[in-house]
Amino acid sequence: MSGYFSRAAFYVLAGVHLAHAWNTFVVPHTPGQDDTPALLAALPSYSKDSTILFQQGITYNIFSPVKFPALTNVEQVFLCQVVSSNTGGYWFQFNGGTNVTLRGSTNPKWGWVDGHGQAWWDAKQQVNRPHGWAFSKINGGVIRDMKLWKPIAWNFGTSGANNVHAFNNKIVAISDNDAFPFNTDGFSAGGSNLLFENNWIQNGDDCITPVLGAMLTPRLLEFVFRNSYCEGGHGLSIGSLGKGGSVADVQNVLIENIVMKSSLYGARFKSWTGGNGLARNITWRNIAFDDVPFPVDICHSKVPPIQYYSRRMILTILLSSYWDQGIGPRPNSTSLNNTNIEDFTFENFAGIIKDDPTYIEGSCVSDPCWYDVPGATGKEVVILDLYPGTARNIVAKKIFATTQSRSPVTVLCDTNAVTNDVGFKCWNGRFIPAKTGF
Repeated sequence: MSGYFSRAAFYVLAGVHLAHAWNTFVVPHTPGQDDTPALLAALPSYSKDSTILFQQGITYNIFSPVKFPALTNVEQVFLCQVVSSNTGGYWFQFNGGTNVTLRGSTNPKWGWVDGHGQAWWDAKQQVNRPHGWAFSKINGGVIRDMKLWKPIAWNFGTSGANNVHAFNNKIVAISDNDAFPFNTDGFSAGGSNLLFENNWIQNGDDCITPVLGAMLTPRLLEFVFRNSYCEGGHGLSIGSLGKGGSVADVQNVLIENIVMKSSLYGARFKSWTGGNGLARNITWRNIAFDDVPFPVDICHSKVPPIQYYSRRMILTILLSSYWDQGIGPRPNSTSLNNTNIEDFTFENFAGIIKDDPTYIEGSCVSDPCWYDVPGATGKEVVILDLYPGTARNIVAKKIFATTQSRSPVTVLCDTNAVTNDVGFKCWNGRFIPAKTGF
């Protein structure tokens, strides 16, 4: 991954105004009206060498989706307050461009985008939900200082993007009551040469998820997510991969220096039974977790209605089969295909496992809950439950965990499927690190 960081200097170019003529469009506002039509009418004239400015001191009403033309050297600046809601799809859709910046305000009182997600969460409405930003097919981009308040669903997607730097962004998807903020994914990363750092994410699903199902190009190469805070969601996820037998390619991923608070999972991998492709050279390291039932998980997606997955891994680490408990018992896989995984490293995890036997995560829709693992007691720091021949070189080292009840941590590990030294004694019993685990 060291070669990746040499590219970091490139990212600053996306925020630099070129020396020749530069245009600025101040988005107009009419109180009580939808401000989208005026914005859309002006976009063709400001698709190159321009700033699109949402002014501080104004609350804009973006009541209709905004689809941007291909942009070149364009900076979109949110210094305002923005209200958006209503229909499905991405609300702000970038679909191609070079040197594009999406910038919020550094003023903590301004620059918030209010998605009004609470009403959707209260109604448990997940059909035709609006998402946030599709930063798709951007070559050379920056997403910085954006602040999202109660987004209804997914927040940022980078399908097919190249050389993107996302930093100092804040997502706050926290409910006022017991309603769960369903599927409020933080960053759904697809593309190549992506650096996401110093982000703060409080949500109800994956904090980071390269790559998310069919909504993103099933390819991720050279990706770093680091120095960030994740709370309340489903963890640091890779996938889901291979839906409907599709080919996935995820390689050279580094996730490091992360604090996980009150999340269902810490590190997580998920892919579909019957999928194709390869996930390779993926590292999670320096992860601090607190109040996390499954500190690490490697599995196969949870998208209804089928939800049949060939493996998953909870850590601290989990590799196990994952399916929809609401529609029947664990299926017997007849497919010879599975997304293969190799060279996975989980290093320097430290924290506290939530082992409350009465715990029910807010997104449960079945009994047992969709994240139920047969035979698990809630004290597992590692679960490896794999189909033979699908995983190579999985290592967990420097794993330091305790449970909230102060019970000894345990593991579930199938020696018929796991053949390499995984860094601990592979059995169904107490967690005993091996020499390679230090």
